[in-house]
Amino acid sequence: MPLDDDILILSGVKLFQGFTQEQLRLLAFGAENTILQADRKLYREDDEADSAYVVVSGLISLYREQDGERIPIGTAGPGSMLSELALIADTRRLTSASAAADSEVIRLSRKMFRRILEEYPDLAVQLHARILEEFQQMIARIEELAPRFTG
Repeated sequence: MPLDDDILILSGVKLFQGFTQEQLRLLAFGAENTILQADRKLYREDDEADSAYVVVSGLISLYREQDGERIPIGTAGPGSMLSELALIADTRRLTSASAAADSEVIRLSRKMFRRILEEYPDLAVQLHARILEEFQQMIARIEELAPRFTG
C-alpha cells in the first residue's frame, strides 16, 4: 500500500489526532502492512505486546480462549486500533485476534512510536493529556454504573 494511503488511514485514528503530516509520515514509514486471510490469527491472548494494529480493511475478531473454545469479545473494522496500550507500555495481549474475513492491518511498533514522541516532546504532552482525559471519562462512566452492581 502506498505511504500516502497509510498516512490517510492513520490520520483517521483517534489516538493520532493532532499529529502533523510529518509525524504521520514518520509513523507510516516505520509501519508494516500485513494481509491476513480469513481465520488467520493476528495475535494470541497473553502474548507479549510490542505493537499495535490499525485495521485497514476487512474484519478482525477479538476473543478469549477458554478450555479450547473461543469466547467472542467483539470485532474491529476499518479504522479501528487494536492493542494501543502496547505503544506506550510493556504489556501482554488481553485477547486473541484473528481475521473474520480477508483483512489488511498496519502494524505499529512501540519502538518507532516512542522515537516519534522523543523527537516531538510537545506531542507526548498532548497525548498524555488526551489519555488522562479518556481515563477520567472511563472512571466517571464506571462510577455511574456502580450502583447497578452493588446490593
